[in-house]
Amino acid sequence: MAQSLTGKRIAILATDGVEQSELQEPYKALKQAGATVDVVSPKSGEIQSMVMDEKFGEKIKVDKTLDEARPEDYDAVHLPGGVANPDRLRIIDKAVAFARHFWDAQKPIGVLCHGPWTLINAGVVKGLQITSWPSLQVDLQNAGANWVDQQLVVDRGVISSRSPKDLPAFCPKIVEEFGAGKDPHRQAAE
Repeated sequence: MAQSLTGKRIAILATDGVEQSELQEPYKALKQAGATVDVVSPKSGEIQSMVMDEKFGEKIKVDKTLDEARPEDYDAVHLPGGVANPDRLRIIDKAVAFARHFWDAQKPIGVLCHGPWTLINAGVVKGLQITSWPSLQVDLQNAGANWVDQQLVVDRGVISSRSPKDLPAFCPKIVEEFGAGKDPHRQAAE
């Protein structure tokens, strides 16, 4: 039987430059599993997605701004990539604090591609086994993470994948992990 997320509220934290498939495919999977999903962004209205950082994708509706959204109202968060998206988010204090809340509250975090940049700035990757787009390897290692080149990595409630090619493995795994809820084995980042 497929995992049900009925009654769960999930935030997808994103802004302009988000990789279209890395937001839309997890969004669809989470909705199909019964979750209420909000796209949360520093800005209202719509955000501009990208397709492989080479061309503009679709405009994506923002459900709540960071000023409106309360992280404690959500059961999990997804941090999609795209180069510009997490690079913009990681310098916005409210976005970093929003992402950090899920680590501190032991709630699941899904993260793809360049998305771990936000987690680096949130100070939560030290000692974490994680994967990402290959160009983040040194950034993650410098922040104390154990970077691995694998399609899918789950460590202490953080579910990570490298790129849109990994979405077929990533989407069902976030549904499973988000359904499981809090990770009591998570240790605070030092």
